[in-house]
Amino acid sequence: MKKVLIIGPFPKPISGVALANSVLKKTLDKSNLFKTQIINTSLPFFEESIGKFSFKKFFFFISLNFKVLKVFNANKIYITPGQSFFGVAKYSLFILLAFVLKKELIIHVHGNYLGTEYKLLKGFKKKYFYFLLSKFNKGIVLSESLLKNLTPFISKENIYVVYNFAENFLYDKDHTKDFSKLKITFLSNLMEEKGILYLLDTLLELEKKNINYSARIAGNIDESLKEKINSKIDKLEHTKYIGIVYDNQKKELLDWSNIFILPTFYKMEGQPISILEALATKNVIITTNHSGIPDIITSEVNGFIVRPKNVSDIIEKLVILDNDKTKIKTIAESNRKYFLNNFTLNKFQTKIIKVINESPRIR
Repeated sequence: MKKVLIIGPFPKPISGVALANSVLKKTLDKSNLFKTQIINTSLPFFEESIGKFSFKKFFFFISLNFKVLKVFNANKIYITPGQSFFGVAKYSLFILLAFVLKKELIIHVHGNYLGTEYKLLKGFKKKYFYFLLSKFNKGIVLSESLLKNLTPFISKENIYVVYNFAENFLYDKDHTKDFSKLKITFLSNLMEEKGILYLLDTLLELEKKNINYSARIAGNIDESLKEKINSKIDKLEHTKYIGIVYDNQKKELLDWSNIFILPTFYKMEGQPISILEALATKNVIITTNHSGIPDIITSEVNGFIVRPKNVSDIIEKLVILDNDKTKIKTIAESNRKYFLNNFTLNKFQTKIIKVINESPRIR
């Protein structure tokens, strides 16, 4: 039985990467092929300044280095690093020790910024960034357009595409849904780059136009935006902030809604799991042509692609849907079928086990 050390964020707080790592651990443990250990790198606090250095984060990650001895007991080291220089460099001790001990190193990138960061770096930082990433034997990305993030460091033969998933409880039973009016949900961390402020401005415009809608906003609020977000929500008659949702609360939210809106321009974005969860639960998707999202969402098929930071674009699409409720139902039901054919947990588990179990093709 191979021993896998998983290094990366785990819930709580919740994030797409943390959820994926949690599911990965359960998957490997149940496979009878692997025995897992983890090093949880989730910060005990939430902030929007992901990728930026802070002493608070620095001392937290210094403390994690005391767990480096776990590398000795593992055959494979699986890491989901950040995409900034610090986001990679903070794993230096783990990467270098694993390399010296000839452990298999696997990197799973959940975004589309790693390659950009490498291009922007200069001098020693650029060389060290390359030095660390070139030590990985295998790499995993979320979709085809994201492969370029790893090709400078790892041979193409050892980079795999593994699509994200939604958990079984979200789609194991079909459900009836109300399509009689716009029922909108936002499910993500409430950060500026996730587009929450633009969505709230959109909802205010809907009310000014007397369009019948209900909206529910869920997620962890960035502390620096709390006052601004609460002020905007307070002005809305038909919108509620319901906090952070897990498991059945999440299912109830997505079963309730028929339109999922994520107008993201988040620079670290990959393919939000929340979009797949919304597909699974019969929602029309309104999102942006950003990062790996176009690999899974087609405008006019799964919903609509809108320009980032553009309230009028979102309103235009919502007016179209409000004028033709049958369009909401048609797209939403088609989205569930599309999800079942491509993004189930079983498909993810089968692929990720194969990738982790397989030996590197070229060093």
